Amino acid sequence: MNTTSPRNIALYCSLTVGCICLLFFALADVFTQQEVPWLLASAFCLLSFAASYFLFLFFIKQYIDAKVRLIYKTIHNLKTQRGKDVQFNMSEDVLKKVNRDVMDWADTQKREINKLREQESFRREFIGNLSHELKTPIFAIQGYLLTLLEGGLEDPKISHKFIDRASKSVDRMVNLIEDLDSIAQMESGQLKLDQVRFNIVDLAKDTLETFEIKAKERNIKLSFNQKYDKPIFVIGDVLRIGQVLSNLVVNSINYGKDEGSTEIRFFDMDEVILIEVADNGVGISRENIPRIFERFYRADKSRSRVVGGSGLGLSICKHIIEAHEQALNVRSTPELGSTFSFTLKKAK
Repeated sequence: MNTTSPRNIALYCSLTVGCICLLFFALADVFTQQEVPWLLASAFCLLSFAASYFLFLFFIKQYIDAKVRLIYKTIHNLKTQRGKDVQFNMSEDVLKKVNRDVMDWADTQKREINKLREQESFRREFIGNLSHELKTPIFAIQGYLLTLLEGGLEDPKISHKFIDRASKSVDRMVNLIEDLDSIAQMESGQLKLDQVRFNIVDLAKDTLETFEIKAKERNIKLSFNQKYDKPIFVIGDVLRIGQVLSNLVVNSINYGKDEGSTEIRFFDMDEVILIEVADNGVGISRENIPRIFERFYRADKSRSRVVGGSGLGLSICKHIIEAHEQALNVRSTPELGSTFSFTLKKAK
């Protein structure tokens, strides 16, 4: 039983009053040498007990209402950002209710603090990754220029080769900055989509043809899962969807196995068309899947250093598809391959 409830406190106090009355009559019987009418005394004690019980209960409720109301109102305002007065149901255990609300409020604050810590950790990781991505081409350019200044400029073969390498490093930095700018626009809602009706099959064919030479270097076969003779019309930004397909196909090549395959598939899902880019490459571990769409996150860091890239491709894909109010998903099994899928609204 809860000994701190108003009724229990009033009960203990009224019992004390009843006991004092009985003690008074007992002492009167002893010291006055007169017989006390115990039937009347008992009735008086019971009446005192009942009256004191209700009086104590009333004042205790008033006391709790006055003292707790301010605390409860403050907590309530902090939780709801409103200034409405709170009415108590005194049949409840008010202190227990206040304690529960305090704990709820504390849990909310704890979750918010943990969220802020996660954001701070993400910010530090993002800045560290960005610094690394920028330092790599900058140091390369610095090295090429120092070599040229120390005499390499006089040798036409060396000068041409090093200037060409420095130019590629500059291009890498420009691409990185453009990708970051694109993500910033997407996250702020400033990305403007030019959505039109187009044939997704033709766009996919152009994408596969673009990366055919790159795939042959790895002996990777690019293909469709079946022959698509009829067009499949969807609504979307042709340029941006082409960027998504390009990123997904390049990733499948970079993280594919020698003599592997990359396959594009289409599925009619009534109101939308499901597009899949599947490979039989190295795959992604389960613990890495939730983070692969984060900026600069690399599931296989050792492999990423070899294949290059900014680490922003999948993040850009996710933002582009979400800007179309669609979803980008992945399913993958290590050593068996990965399948990236997204939807686009079907055109009539």
